[in-house]
Amino acid sequence: MAEFSRTLYVGLDVHKDSITVAYVPEDRGAEVVSLGAIGTRQSDIDKLIRKLQSKGATLVFVYEAGPCGYWLYRYFRRHGLSCHVVAPSLIPRKPGDRVKTDRRDAVTLARLMRSGDLSAIYVPEIADEAIRDLSRGRDDAMRDLKATKHRLKAFLLRHDIRYEGRASWNAAHLRWLSEVVCATRAQQIVFQEYVRAVTEQHDRLQRLEAELHAEVKGWRLYPVVEAIQALRGVEHTSAVILMAELGDLTRFDTPRQLMSYLGLTPSEYSSGDRRRQGGITKAGNTHARRALVEGAWAYRYPAKVSRHLQLRLEKLPAEVQAIGWKAQVRLCKRYRQLIARGKHANQVVVAIAREMAAFAWAIARAVPLAA
Repeated sequence: MAEFSRTLYVGLDVHKDSITVAYVPEDRGAEVVSLGAIGTRQSDIDKLIRKLQSKGATLVFVYEAGPCGYWLYRYFRRHGLSCHVVAPSLIPRKPGDRVKTDRRDAVTLARLMRSGDLSAIYVPEIADEAIRDLSRGRDDAMRDLKATKHRLKAFLLRHDIRYEGRASWNAAHLRWLSEVVCATRAQQIVFQEYVRAVTEQHDRLQRLEAELHAEVKGWRLYPVVEAIQALRGVEHTSAVILMAELGDLTRFDTPRQLMSYLGLTPSEYSSGDRRRQGGITKAGNTHARRALVEGAWAYRYPAKVSRHLQLRLEKLPAEVQAIGWKAQVRLCKRYRQLIARGKHANQVVVAIAREMAAFAWAIARAVPLAA
């Protein structure tokens, strides 16, 4: 039956060294056919394509997003073939199904693709993914630096070596660290290694930040990176994180779609006449959501154009400046209103972040992308 079908839906369970393949014709009564596992070399992929194309059908490939990235998607697209990448969390699962194998996963993907129950995720362009990798590398370096500093402080606390200054890691604190003397030679070596680790992680962070700032200037989304800095609480690094993680914001038809993608919309469990909403879904992109929530804390203060914000606004069109000011007036007022109603500050900030996403969407639509 497959030879006379117009379309074959091909499910792929992708791993580092193997790909399990199953396909199903578009005819509703047709059974899924499992082809077993193949290798991940280009020659293996080409052999699979030729085998399936020999059936005289249009091929539609689908696989789950995972640690192997998007190379397979791009390889199929270069050959003019349709391919979809789906989020594992959005694949329908039977509650009573307790058996999971590569073959069953491939068969399930093929069957669900035929029935239209899978939603493809956004796959970034290569240049966009490069900026995103730099952004995430910087984020990893920042976390490593924080952990290294924590280890050094924990070591000093264990040995009752206390810094009496007001702030840590400023010039005075670093001078104090250079004068610390431990009780034994072994402990002094450990201390010096911790200090050296902090210095190395700090230098690594600075290198990545410099590369990120240099690369982003030639990026096609750089005009939007500059424009969304009209929003209070969104400085250069936060703007780069948002655009690197979200890509072109105009791909969302409405602000609500963007809010849902960021996982900033309330969860809901309603039945009959009873409507019950819970915390935010936390679906979608964690990095972008965190950047927005951190920026939303700036709206707990009264609306004001600070010196730093004014310097960012001077380079932007009047339309973008107007959106930024409208956002600030609304969100500062919104923060005060929700606090006055007794809402917890964390809940209020999340609500502000949700509306910030809508204003960022509006700014992106007002700014043309670089050629």
